[in-house]
Amino acid sequence: MPKPRYAQVSLDATPYYHCVSRCVRRALLCGTDISTGESYEHRRQWVEDKLYELANIFAIDICAYAIMSNHYHLVLHINRKQALSLSFDEVISTWHRLFTGNLISQKYCKGHALLKSEMVYLKEKVDCWRTQLMDISWFMRVLNESIARQANAEDHCTGRFWEGRFKSQALLDEAALLTCMAYVDLNPIRAAIADTPETSDYTSIKQRIQQALKPKSIKPNKQLFGFSNLANQNSLEDLPFNFTDYLNLVEETGRILRDDKRGYIHQSTPAILQRLNINSQHWLYLTQNFESQLKGLVGSVHKIRQVCEKLGYKRIPNLRSCASFFT
Repeated sequence: MPKPRYAQVSLDATPYYHCVSRCVRRALLCGTDISTGESYEHRRQWVEDKLYELANIFAIDICAYAIMSNHYHLVLHINRKQALSLSFDEVISTWHRLFTGNLISQKYCKGHALLKSEMVYLKEKVDCWRTQLMDISWFMRVLNESIARQANAEDHCTGRFWEGRFKSQALLDEAALLTCMAYVDLNPIRAAIADTPETSDYTSIKQRIQQALKPKSIKPNKQLFGFSNLANQNSLEDLPFNFTDYLNLVEETGRILRDDKRGYIHQSTPAILQRLNINSQHWLYLTQNFESQLKGLVGSVHKIRQVCEKLGYKRIPNLRSCASFFT
């Protein structure tokens, strides 16, 4: 039986998760409807704007994303440190940016005195809201509900816009994280709707490249989770690898994915593959088939066994597949 969401997401296992949402049946998130010729390209901007808005509200960072014609990919980082650092008042004000809260929280924000019982209740709600601000299920719920309402209003219809709940994969180690991010960033190139990473519209890789080209005097907004500035020095507040290494890796992998070079590994395969013990042939295959070949928990065999023991899994899922690709 499928595991419930709370059993799939564990901060003790990893703060990194790959999430995918797909439109129901023939509905188009973006792109052009072949049967009518109507374009929905503007909806990509809806999703991207909402992503950045929510990243500045939730204690969740965006590592990578790609917005396609009928689905989108996200690689998210749950920022527990940020959530725990929020004060009592900050949690309430942050939650009110998403929802109206309740009568007691509104009363508190207006400076009215609360009864002892009301204060006890509010403290319990604040603890709950703090947890929900670092919950990917709440993040995806707010994102998808907002886009569905806009799309249904534009289409003059009601009903489901998304194909059930979002799918998620836990990225247990650096190799799984790196592979998944490249898989997401290369989506438009694999779909033949972009030629290079810098022309892949509505992807994190294009946004990162544009940001890197800006003058240093222009400070970037808190939108995408940052890379480590120092090689071989991991920080809990950054992605555990260097941006230049990652950019070169995506570029080289994109070149390998060309039709006339399928299956051929370029001599300049980035050294980061060897550092993370990823076989170059496996890397090429996974950056084309990451979502279809790997389900649920993704990482080395040792890491999967360790996490399954913590989560109380009786069966170890995905073990054979991960053993084939991650050493």
